[in-house]
This record gives sequence, C-alpha cells and structure tokens, in this order.
Amino acid sequence: MFGTFFNIAGGVALFLYGIKLMSEALQFIAGDKMRKLIGTLTKTPLRGIFVGIIVTVLIQSSTGTTVMTVSFVNTGLLTLNQAIGIIMGANIGTTVTAQIIAFKIEAFALPLIAVGMIMSIFAKNKKQLTYLASGVIGLGLLFLGMQTMSSKEVVGIISQHTDFILMLSRNPLTGVLAGMILTILIQSSAATIGLVIAIAVSSNGLIGLDAAIPIILGDNIGTTLTAIVVAMGATRPAKQAAAAHVLFNLIGTIIFLFAFPLYREIVVMSSPDIGRQIANAHSIFNVLNTVIFFPFVPLLAKLISKIIPLNPEDQPEEVMYLDPNLISISSASAVEAVKDELMHMGNIVENMFVVVREAFWEFDAAKVEERRKKFDHYEESVNKITESISGYASEIWQRGVSDEISTVLASYVNATIDLERIGDRCENLIERSDVMDNYLSDEAIGELKDIYDTTELAVKTSLQSMQDENAVQAWQVIREIEKKIDNQERTYRKAHIDRLNRGECDPEKGVNFITLLSNLERIGDHSNNIAGYTLDIIQLGIRK
Repeated sequence: MFGTFFNIAGGVALFLYGIKLMSEALQFIAGDKMRKLIGTLTKTPLRGIFVGIIVTVLIQSSTGTTVMTVSFVNTGLLTLNQAIGIIMGANIGTTVTAQIIAFKIEAFALPLIAVGMIMSIFAKNKKQLTYLASGVIGLGLLFLGMQTMSSKEVVGIISQHTDFILMLSRNPLTGVLAGMILTILIQSSAATIGLVIAIAVSSNGLIGLDAAIPIILGDNIGTTLTAIVVAMGATRPAKQAAAAHVLFNLIGTIIFLFAFPLYREIVVMSSPDIGRQIANAHSIFNVLNTVIFFPFVPLLAKLISKIIPLNPEDQPEEVMYLDPNLISISSASAVEAVKDELMHMGNIVENMFVVVREAFWEFDAAKVEERRKKFDHYEESVNKITESISGYASEIWQRGVSDEISTVLASYVNATIDLERIGDRCENLIERSDVMDNYLSDEAIGELKDIYDTTELAVKTSLQSMQDENAVQAWQVIREIEKKIDNQERTYRKAHIDRLNRGECDPEKGVNFITLLSNLERIGDHSNNIAGYTLDIIQLGIRK
C-alpha cells in the first residue's frame, strides 16, 4: 500500500519537475519576446485570450498565468474585462500540455533524458543549447512520471476499489469533487489530467469516460484555488479577477454537467483512444466554454463588480507593481514588473520637478510649507521604491535568469539608481529656491529658467525612451539635450561670475546660482545614463 502511494507521489513529482524544466527552457528561448508579450496585456479581451494562450504555453501553467493576471489587476495594469480575456486564454493554453501527455511515447522517456544529458554535456557555455537540453530532459521526466503513475502496482490498487470507480461513473458530482480535491492537493491541473490519463490507459477500462470527464471538470475548478489565495491579501480589483476565474470555470462546469450526454458523445467521436479522449475532453471544455462566455464578458464583469464592489479608498501602495508572486511564476513577468515600477518612480520624479518649478517661479509664501510636505513625500516614495526595486531584483537574480533578461534587469536597476540621484538633486534645488527673493538679476533668473527647462526635457525624454524602447529619443538625449545642458551650464556660469564682479547679483546668496547650475548639469548626466541603458536594451533586441 505504502509502496503504491510512493509510486504515485514519485510519478507526480517527476511529472511536475519535468514541466518545470520545460517551462524554464521555453521562457529562456522566448527571452525578450516573452517580456514584451507580457507588456501587451493591457489590450482588448479578444487579444487577451490569445496572449493568455501563448503565455500559458510558455510557462506551462494556467495557474501561473492567472496569478500573473491577478497581480496585473492588483497594480492597475489591467481592467477586469481585459483580465477575463486572459483567464479564458489561460484555460485554453493549459490544454496543450494535456494533448502532449496523450501521446503514447512513454517508451521514449529514458532516451529523451539521455539525449538531453548528452546535449547538456556538449553545450559547454552555449546557454541556448543548455536550456534546450534542459527542456528535452524535462519532456523525458514528464513521460517517466507518466510511466510511474501507471505502474502495475497502481493499477492493482485501483482494481481492488472498483466500487469507488463505479460511484464516480454513476455520480458525476462525486467525480467533480474528486477532481477538485486532487488538483488542490497536487497544485497542478496538468498533473491531475496526467494521472487520470495514465491510469485510464493502463487499467484496461477500469476508468472510462464516465468517471474521467467529471474528474476533468472538477480539475478546472480546483485550479482556481491558487489565484484565490494570491488575491486574499490584495486589492478588491485583484479579488474581482480571482472571482472571474472561479465563476468562469464553475458556471462552465455546471453547463457541461447538464449537457453531459452530448458532451460525452462529442468526446467519444473525437478519437478512439481513451487517453486522447480525456485530453480532448479537457480541450473541448475550455475552448467551448470560452466561445460560450466571450460575448458575455461585460455582463460577467458587471456581475463580479456587484458581488465584490470597489471601495473609493482602494488605492495602490507607493510600491505598486512588485508582486513577489510573479518571481516564482515567470522571471520575464517579474522583470516587466520592475520596468513598470521604474516608470512609476519616473512619474514621481517628474512631479518633483513640478514642485521645484513652483518653488522657483510660482512663489507663494502661504504655500511654502504645503509644497515642502508634498516634495518630502515624493522624496520618501522615491527612496522606498529604490530600495524595493533593488531587493526585488536580487530575488529575481537568485532564482536564475538568462543573460538577456539579466541585462535588461540590470539596466532597469541602474536607471533606478540614476532616478533616485535625480531626486536628490531636485532636493538640492528646492533647498536653494530662496535665491529668487531679490538676490538674482532678471538676466540670471532667465538663464536659470532656460537651463531648467532643458534639464526637465532631458529627464522626460530619457524616461519616455525607456518606456517605449525608442532609440531616436535616447540618442536625442545623448547627442542633443545633454550637450545643450553642458553648454548652458558653462555659458551661464561664466556670465554669472561676470555679474557678481559687476555687483548685479547678491554676492552671498547669488553664489548659490553656481550650485544650482551644477545640480542641473548633474541631472543632465543622470538622464544621459538612463538613455544609455535604453540603448543597451535596444541593442540586445537587435542582437537577438
């Protein structure tokens, strides 16, 4: 009895580890394309379906895709309507794994592992080949797990409990419950389907479609648990996305249970092989369920909004996008979250520039304290986000990423440091805003505004170049704007020294003008660095 249990547990473990290796290999091979694909998720529900399919195939987990989706909704990157489309696509994408499992190539399990090992040995430092080898080994382990789960000992135990099998066949609700519990325990819908296919194929008819189909339906409900757990500590929009996943699969299961005879007949007609029939049952359910529900996405979203209404006070935290759940699911999606957080930080820095501008050229004594509180809040947020991005990136690197993704991540982290230093320079500026109070000549004030405008343009353009990965904007900062700042700094410094010598500006306070110029020039340098990181990312894409 215990030996049989360990056979099943070992088979499931091999199966899951095989999927993990395949997922890592696929994500590496997809590389930067995966990162950019995730960045397109804020589109229509129809596009979300296709993206959900692709992402699920790449990460080999519909649960992973759904957790990512919940995370994106939690941070405001997706609306509920868009999230529902991705969840639908994830359900379809997960059926690809079931179709692969249905191929009777268990005999090739050990040869695949051997081929993968040979490839790994000869790959040396060629990472592309190393990951491909890992993927081949993963496929071999997947089928080795299938072999283990369908061993004679397992089939023997099942044959001793035919009453339970008959109960599953006669009462579909029992089968649904069994599938749901099994998936919750294993934490993998693919492993549940693999186990059912393995036993059905090797048990000579002990488990037929009447027992297998309800388990598959229950499997689709059980797979929603992880998203529910993730959403528990998240915002209400994230809870809405998790609820959409549950309702979509639950209502679909109820519909297919009512139409069970017709559903079963379609499955039987799809293939004469029991293993393929079970895989097809999974595919047919998810594809037809999506077709049925897609026209009603807006209605489903409204229903969920009534069940879980939003509160006006539901506001995102200062650190908005760094969801730790993403790191364990997909390194590419976690890196994309770093980029989103970097752009969020960039918006705060741009707001700091607005406050500094007000302090210099829209001076109002009554608003000095209020303005300073606002600026200090921005400064605190920038520091907090910088620390959070650094820690989050370290966790991503610890899990191991491809050289390409690591380069992109390093560029974002470096840009974060430069942005934080721009914030520090802004603090230096606002602390010297009192020089505008009759200490500078009109000519000096005009020069200061001129270089300030150019510096603000440098920051905005460099951030936009990174957001859009736009080489034209990056080169504009490096070749034009930053050089203009340097020229302005030299010219205005010399002019101000001449004014001080002529006594046109206050000697004591007026000397701070030089410090202001120096800080603005350094902001230009940091903007230049950010533009350079953008070019590093773009060059990586060209090389690939």
